[in-house]
Amino acid sequence: MKALVIGATGATGKDLVHKLLNDKDFEEVHAFARRPLDIDNEKLKSHVVNFEKPEEWKDLVKGDVAFSCLGTTLKDAGSKDAQRKVDYDYQYNFAKAAKENEVEDYVLVSAYGANPKSKIFYSRMKGELEQAVKDLHFNKITIFQPGMLERKDSERTGEVLGGKIIKFVNKLGICESQKPLPTDVLAQAMVNSAKIKSNGYSKIKLGNIFSFAEKTNS
Repeated sequence: MKALVIGATGATGKDLVHKLLNDKDFEEVHAFARRPLDIDNEKLKSHVVNFEKPEEWKDLVKGDVAFSCLGTTLKDAGSKDAQRKVDYDYQYNFAKAAKENEVEDYVLVSAYGANPKSKIFYSRMKGELEQAVKDLHFNKITIFQPGMLERKDSERTGEVLGGKIIKFVNKLGICESQKPLPTDVLAQAMVNSAKIKSNGYSKIKLGNIFSFAEKTNS
């Protein structure tokens, strides 16, 4: 299979790319990013793109399965408009290009609580993206809704502290369904989803992602 990846320089994206490169079922991995990936592998094709100008790269979005795990935080983006540009506009443009180029399988990382009618900006934005991608009518769409992610060597102080708190209460038997999700587990679940031969739309939530990552599919 030929895989296409957006968000390859983020924590989940990095884990995803490594898993795809090490998986014999994937002959090519095309990563679209604002800077080159620091990976030397003959299966990897790195495309440095300007996400503001999809007309310059949309014709390159051709393959069997497209993975979207791009995202930023409000703090890093600086404003809600800037965050929406990354978390909605860039991802939708990538999905639209994939559909126009007849990519059949689309895998999207969304977020727990995503809802286009939510009063919470982030949840509403994620929900709107889910609906927009769904409306493109790919042959197969898989949407993952993780909760708190556990990133390797994370510099996000609030995220690290929150993860420790949840892990502590998990040991007490509380909130076990919301335990932090390691990004490599999410990445494996995404890879597994691409190996399932099916049509239609599916949404994988929270704790189910752990069991999904353990599945082996041919």
